Amino acid sequence: MLSYDGTDYHGWQVQAGARTVQGTLVETARRRFGADTRVTGASRTDAGVHALRQVASLTTTARIAAAGLRGALNADLPRDIRVLDAREAPVGFDARWAATGKRDVGAMRRALVALRGRHDFGAFCAAPGREKDPMCVVRALHVIRRKERLVILVSADRYLHHMARNIVGSAVDVGRGARDADWLESVLGSRDRRRAGPTAPAQGLALVRVLYPR
Repeated sequence: MLSYDGTDYHGWQVQAGARTVQGTLVETARRRFGADTRVTGASRTDAGVHALRQVASLTTTARIAAAGLRGALNADLPRDIRVLDAREAPVGFDARWAATGKRDVGAMRRALVALRGRHDFGAFCAAPGREKDPMCVVRALHVIRRKERLVILVSADRYLHHMARNIVGSAVDVGRGARDADWLESVLGSRDRRRAGPTAPAQGLALVRVLYPR
C-alpha cells in the first residue's frame, strides 16, 4: 500500500518520456531488487491526481522480507511517494485484477445526497463570503464517471464564495477513502469551514448553464 502526491507526475501508468508514479516505483525497485522486478497498480490515476491508499503488487526474484522491502523503497523513493505497508501475497496475486472495488463513485454519491435541498452552506463558504446569507437550495448533485475521469455536476439557486469547489474537494476526500460517506452530513450541520475538505482547483470548474423563469 502506498500514498503519493501526484502534482509532479503524469499519472500512474508508465509513459515514454514522462515522469509517472508507476515508472518511478519500477525504476527504484529495479535498482534495489533487480531488472526482473515488476509493479502493477490496482488503479490508474490521471496526471496530477493524488492517492492515499493505492495498492500495488511488486514481483521480484530477490529474497527480501516485506518489512525490509518497505524500508528499502522508502529510502530511495522521492518524498512525494511513500510505501505505507508491505505484505507477502499469494503467488499470482495481481493488485488490479484481484480488487473487488474502489472507494470512489458510490461513496461520493451517497455522501452528496445530504447536501441536496435548502441548507445553510456556511461550512463550504470561504472567509471572504461569510457576510452573505448562507442559505442555498441545491437542486441536484450528480457524480458521472467516464473511464478514469469523474465529473461532479451541481445545480443550485445560488453559490457562496468557493462553495462549489469546497463541495467537490470534500467529495473527493470521500472518494479517496479518507472520509466516510456520512461525513459530509456532519460537516454541513457544523457550519464550520474548517470541518470540510480542501478547495478544489479552479481549473476543474466550469459553468454549464444559467437558468431563467420561462
